[in-house]
Amino acid sequence: MATESKQKNQAPLIEPGHTFGSVSDKISSLVLNKKTPTFWFIGFGISFMLMNLLLLAIAYLLFKGIGIWGVNVPVAWGFAIINLVWWIGIGHAGTLISAILLLLRQEWRTSINRFAEAMTLFAVSAAGIFPLIHTGRPWLDYWLIPYPNTMALWPNFRSPLVWDVFAISTYATVSLLFWYVGLVPDFATLRDRTKTTGAKIIYGVLSMGWRGSAVHWHRYETAYLLLAGLATPLVISVHTVVSFDFAMGIVPGWHATIFPPYFVAGAIYAGFAMVLTLAIPLRKVYGLQDFITMRHLKNMAKVMLATGLIVAYGYSVEAFTAWYSATEYEGFMILNRMTGPYRYVFWSLIICNVAVPQLLWISKVQNSVVGLFIIAMFVNVGMWLERYVIVITSLHRDFLPSSWDMYSGTFWDWATYIGSIGLFLTLMFLFLRVIPSISIFEMKTLVIGRGDKKEDKK
Repeated sequence: MATESKQKNQAPLIEPGHTFGSVSDKISSLVLNKKTPTFWFIGFGISFMLMNLLLLAIAYLLFKGIGIWGVNVPVAWGFAIINLVWWIGIGHAGTLISAILLLLRQEWRTSINRFAEAMTLFAVSAAGIFPLIHTGRPWLDYWLIPYPNTMALWPNFRSPLVWDVFAISTYATVSLLFWYVGLVPDFATLRDRTKTTGAKIIYGVLSMGWRGSAVHWHRYETAYLLLAGLATPLVISVHTVVSFDFAMGIVPGWHATIFPPYFVAGAIYAGFAMVLTLAIPLRKVYGLQDFITMRHLKNMAKVMLATGLIVAYGYSVEAFTAWYSATEYEGFMILNRMTGPYRYVFWSLIICNVAVPQLLWISKVQNSVVGLFIIAMFVNVGMWLERYVIVITSLHRDFLPSSWDMYSGTFWDWATYIGSIGLFLTLMFLFLRVIPSISIFEMKTLVIGRGDKKEDKK
């Protein structure tokens, strides 16, 4: 009885009044509407210009080499590894929402899983650029793959670069399959509702002959659950492999066993912050407040708060380990982070990742859409600063003072980073225009769960 009363007092996952037909009409109209909204053109135009900045930066890099970046002798990676880890982290929320919450039967994932999965694919696309271009000779990147060759040469599997290639490619493949399988019933809905011949053909091919029969649903649910089970370990394994890029080295500040769980928690933290960053404007401009309700936003805020506390614990463990180890190099590394030349970056990340998210304990903040958006933006910035601190402050003061040097990104570092954001947003805008951003058939299950079983009006 207490559980039933608690469920009644919770905010709904879908606002009352929706039927099968109204759900299909509203979500499919976002794609089938012939008149593209003005804000879409503005957003896409800005994103496309930023993506062109990325293409310009990569083209200039191919002609000049990585000397155009700010890398030097002690800091050999710089923005490349920072942005790789940041983008991979952002992609983790999509897999968590889609796979793990599906297996745990959490219905609140329904309204946000589709664009969270798309966010995963686009974030991985942006992340995959950086390991390839930082090598200096990207036209030879196929050497990283164990392809058949006459000399029987194999990649160096002890290289973290090879680990990244396998982790990212595996993650992208499984995420793409999981995303596409979930789209098949919705492609069939668009096929049946669109009026143009070209769209009917395209959506018909993508729907793979879906007719909604019992056999189709049985096979679909089996495949979807299998892919969810396959994708779930990737949430843990992929960012664990990325953390090994650091943890396997002997550099003070990197060689730590806390890194795998610490990186996984940080990835989910950053991912949910980005989902909030995208979901809040999306529900506003498309009028989806009845599908993406405050309950969804509050649940994401709670996950973000929980993972943020784990990240804060990771910071404290790093400091404690440096002190308890009684190793002068580890002690100097932490002291240098807090009081050295990059102290402003370190304390900024503490403010963004630890201090500001504590406002989520306050009920009024959890119920404030603007407040949640601001906190999510702080976390987005803070997680990038965290990767900056991990990479730069651990490298710029080497074991030998003669190797010490400062690092800062050049114009081309920033152009590549900002351009990757443009690539991400460009793909996101295209996705919003041609594919349903909310799962139609899964939203209908909420209508059934509410007790409203009116027939779908096609």
